[in-house]
Amino acid sequence: MQLIHLQGTRIRQWLDALAALRIRVFREFPYLYEGSRDYERDYLETYAQSDDSLCVLVLDGEQVVGMSTALPLAHEDEAFMRPFIEQGFDIDSVCYFGESILLLDYRGQGLGVRFFEAREAHAKALGVRYTAFCAVERPGDHPLRPMDYQPLDAFWQRRGYTFRPELYARYEWQDIDASLPDHKTLRFWLKTLD
Repeated sequence: MQLIHLQGTRIRQWLDALAALRIRVFREFPYLYEGSRDYERDYLETYAQSDDSLCVLVLDGEQVVGMSTALPLAHEDEAFMRPFIEQGFDIDSVCYFGESILLLDYRGQGLGVRFFEAREAHAKALGVRYTAFCAVERPGDHPLRPMDYQPLDAFWQRRGYTFRPELYARYEWQDIDASLPDHKTLRFWLKTLD
């Protein structure tokens, strides 16, 4: 396996592979996302347009099997900036971590830790004070929740992140079992860098 770090426009050549990976992984619980390649390409273009973005790819041969992203919060969608502005944060002091995803067969091999290490190093190089990411809220009794589902809260806490329930975004997508999109609540986790 190979990890490749890309910034800015270098991400663009991988957009189709990254879009396909996001659609595949985010169909799983808890996201249950019914994605489209066009939407995904538009979403990922945000990272390609930012010189201060980071995309860490995991390749197995030539196949993209994982990815993790980061960029200054000020370059993100307004829905993700708003909670920080409302809570009095300087958005220029925050690096936003987008997805951190792997195909099932590649999980549990330390790649999640390496994703956080790479993104935090990137955030420090940007000179920001905070790193943050969000996760979708789903009820514990959700009908599509797998019996063996394990939330990642303990992993995130070991990495130094604190759950911040007052920081939340509302974002719309269509679930795999729904006929129309609806809004979901995403709650943020935050870390203050040394």
